[in-house]
Amino acid sequence: MNLTCAIVDDEPLALGLLESYVNKTPFLTLTGKYSSAVQAMKELPEKQVDLLFLDIQMPELNGLEFSKMVDSHTRIVFSTAFEQYAIDGYKVNALDYLLKPISYVDFLQAANKAVQWFELLQQPKDEIESIFVKSDYKLVQIELKKILYVEGLKDYVKIYTEDNPRPILSLMSMKSMEELLPASRFMRVHRSYIVQKEKIRVIDRGRIVFDKTYIPVSDSYKQVFQAFLDKRS
Repeated sequence: MNLTCAIVDDEPLALGLLESYVNKTPFLTLTGKYSSAVQAMKELPEKQVDLLFLDIQMPELNGLEFSKMVDSHTRIVFSTAFEQYAIDGYKVNALDYLLKPISYVDFLQAANKAVQWFELLQQPKDEIESIFVKSDYKLVQIELKKILYVEGLKDYVKIYTEDNPRPILSLMSMKSMEELLPASRFMRVHRSYIVQKEKIRVIDRGRIVFDKTYIPVSDSYKQVFQAFLDKRS
């Protein structure tokens, strides 16, 4: 898959470095480079940009402010010399965060993550094998086959997987999580729980058991759960 990209950075050396990285990456095509967010604001709306490499600290209009004006289709990778901006990049849904001086290895990892993101968007929902969620200030890819269940906790979800003793914490609603997961493989059994159907091994008194965790099935989902049990028997 090929992606179009643009660069916004007020430092000439950084702008030139990122341009050189784009030019030697076969699946990236540079559609524009800008020395300020104000300049980019005037020209970017007329272009189709998949991936935007965006500096944070810039005069007049900084990268965080400008990111809120960018088309929702465009994925953003922030670049900055100050690590404390990572949490701000997380809040505006950045795909990745690059700390200056940027190596080509880090740049390529971010570009590959963008490719994976757009490839997932093109797949039918029932055919996807992984999802991206925001965690630890970045988008993290999770293989669906490894998910056991998801627990909702106010504005967050905890994603429990087979290969990680600690759940992955992400700032999103259960409704958003449910829409992200294919219904053919996952089932909501409670307002606070989504489980992967094929991972259900033990049912005790109407509750789903994962190791020492008992997941209740609420009244509003019992009919759906019973239909699942009838199909399995």
